[in-house]
Amino acid sequence: MAVEQHISRPGMAWLPGGVFAMGSARFYPEERPVHDVEVDGFWIDRHPVTVGEFRRFVSETGYVTVAERPLDAAHYPNAEPDLLVPGSLVFRKTRGPVDLRDFHRWWQYLPGANWQHPEGPGSTVAGRRRHPVTHVAPEDAEAYAAWAGKALPTEAEWEFAARGGLDGATFAWGDESAPRGRLMANTWQGEFPWQNLRADGYEGTSPVGSFDPNGYGLYDMTGNIWEWTADFFTFRHADATANSCCTPRNPRVTSPLDEAGIPRRVIKGGSHLCAPNYCLRYRPAARQGEAIDTSTAHIGFRCIVRDHDPPDSR
Repeated sequence: MAVEQHISRPGMAWLPGGVFAMGSARFYPEERPVHDVEVDGFWIDRHPVTVGEFRRFVSETGYVTVAERPLDAAHYPNAEPDLLVPGSLVFRKTRGPVDLRDFHRWWQYLPGANWQHPEGPGSTVAGRRRHPVTHVAPEDAEAYAAWAGKALPTEAEWEFAARGGLDGATFAWGDESAPRGRLMANTWQGEFPWQNLRADGYEGTSPVGSFDPNGYGLYDMTGNIWEWTADFFTFRHADATANSCCTPRNPRVTSPLDEAGIPRRVIKGGSHLCAPNYCLRYRPAARQGEAIDTSTAHIGFRCIVRDHDPPDSR
């Protein structure tokens, strides 16, 4: 499927839409069942929103992210008082193998961590203008999108874009994780969460566009950072049935499940912390739910514009 460029939306690619097989039956239960989905055409950012782009938004609007705002103790009745200060989740590599069922071993809520201080107080984003912005919650991503005249993609739109026209392939580039020995995304090589061999050249995030684009000309659709979507998380895809007579068109989940706790949104794409021994989720079909009040060192976003009139080919 050809992807047309148009001068009216620099930095974005036009995807004509179509029908694709969403999900995977070969990996995690929440990716099932595989089912056909149709999406209409849309424009999508060629790469995740960068630190430089987010800085311009903050400079022009004075926006303050969720991670920079005071916390209301009433919303966190069981939290320790000294943690009720602005901050975000930061990854800390362990000294050796640990129980992979306990994420507290490598994630730390760090006061003062935010998009400008990604490793906490004293750290900066100097030299990272082209890195994806992190430590943003869905509210922050949506505020940026509204300022830019865009929106967050639905889960279906995001997965359609990530597949790059390779319907049913395991990865955004095909079925081999490292074709001809070449690493295709910023992920974790070695034993997570203590041994990062950095065979891809990066310990943390990488500048956007450091790896080859997919078939639609989109960069970092898998690896580098997870990306927020517009959909609330359910344990099955929206409108998914294994033997449906009709193909869902533009499915989305617009309200959270009726469950206790903080609602979760779907995140897609995996990150530089994804490793085969723990989280083989740097794939288009992979999905997770993340609390809407959460920001971390490995989640960012990209935007779309829904414009169902195809661009001209000038």
